[in-house]
Amino acid sequence: MLRIGTRGSKLALWQAEFTQSELARIGVESELVIIKTKGDVVQHLSFDKLEGKGFFTKEIEEALLRGEVDLAVHSMKDLPTSQPEGLAITAVSYRDNPADWLIVRREVLAPGKLFKLKEGAVVGTSAARRKAQLLDFRPDVQLKDIRGNVPTRLEKLRSGDFDAIFLAAAGVSRLGLDTSDVEVVELNPREFVPAPAQAVLAWQTNRDDTDTRLLLKNIHHPEVSACTNVERRVLQLMDGGCQLPLGVHCEHDASGHFHAFAACEIDGALRRTRLSSSTSFGMAEKLVAGLKG
Repeated sequence: MLRIGTRGSKLALWQAEFTQSELARIGVESELVIIKTKGDVVQHLSFDKLEGKGFFTKEIEEALLRGEVDLAVHSMKDLPTSQPEGLAITAVSYRDNPADWLIVRREVLAPGKLFKLKEGAVVGTSAARRKAQLLDFRPDVQLKDIRGNVPTRLEKLRSGDFDAIFLAAAGVSRLGLDTSDVEVVELNPREFVPAPAQAVLAWQTNRDDTDTRLLLKNIHHPEVSACTNVERRVLQLMDGGCQLPLGVHCEHDASGHFHAFAACEIDGALRRTRLSSSTSFGMAEKLVAGLKG
């Protein structure tokens, strides 16, 4: 029986249970091992103020290295681009909706305004990337840090702490949350660029655990991996973790072409670049050159 290391939040448990169902589909039994991470314990600081990278993954990776679990499931966007010695990302999941959603309280809707936000609206987010892009579109809004899991954030919005909050579309849909009492503004990932590897799960193993790695290849999505490799390579080349205000999104169309979009705040100014190519080879380097050029 495979032991799956996971965080204990509702979304993390959804991810772990989805992993169990994927493994069951290929005849493999598994059990969940819940592990608390630094990101779960430290709730009073925003993401960009937490020191180090991998604060939602480090403790799970340590359990994997100690052999206490056989594989770990992560939101791929939380994983640092370099793997700890001895570990590997062995497989990735399908990609859910990669977009960011802006969830707005109905009482303060401004239908004629961009993103339906009123002048000076108070918007909750702790992600540097979302802050930089929103201010580029709407410099009048007020940004306010928000922490907690997805249901907690929605409650803070409903109670009037914020006029709007950001949530990843995938998180809302995977949790099956009721948003009928609020306005959901869907942001186009080509324009409001999501985090690298947003809406994809990564399955991590010990590098030398050949048996588990072979099993996971049966649930791997190589077409998704081709896109996340571009996105995460840009992140690596920009040398950023959660502190970097960077969005990268890559799509693979039916004819086999890749389309990539990037946005990053550099020296106080938001820069954007886009690229289409028949191959993903060299795309990341060209996107970074476009951002820095």
